[in-house]
Amino acid sequence: MRLSRWLLVPLILVLLLAAYIFVVSSWNYSTGERAGWVQKLSRKGWLCKTWEGELSLVSMPGAAPEMFLFTVRDDVVAEKINQVMGKRVALHYEEKVGLPTSCFGETRHYVTGVRVQDEISLMPGVMVPTAPASAASR
Repeated sequence: MRLSRWLLVPLILVLLLAAYIFVVSSWNYSTGERAGWVQKLSRKGWLCKTWEGELSLVSMPGAAPEMFLFTVRDDVVAEKINQVMGKRVALHYEEKVGLPTSCFGETRHYVTGVRVQDEISLMPGVMVPTAPASAASR
């Protein structure tokens, strides 16, 4: 009887930890998009491999760029980001708070989608269209 109690306590603790991780990884603190140029994307980690990257955000020409650090857990999304490297992109992300280890990623921002930006916004209402690749090569 006493042995089963000693086994029951660690089992309950493990189940509570698993439930906590499930809830925290399912819930988003915030979601949004950031636009800029992907500067770096690399697969990192000792045991748990994740894609870690940097997006350069430039608010005004000539201003110092701000870096947006992000994590990608899906290999398909990471491949899409690699394909558009060097182009202005918008990354859709989910911010997760409270994950217990860096095994889930080095940042709180998890990228779930990417799309190429066709226009560059200078200020509200002022857009600069980018030239398509075929028009630029003529």
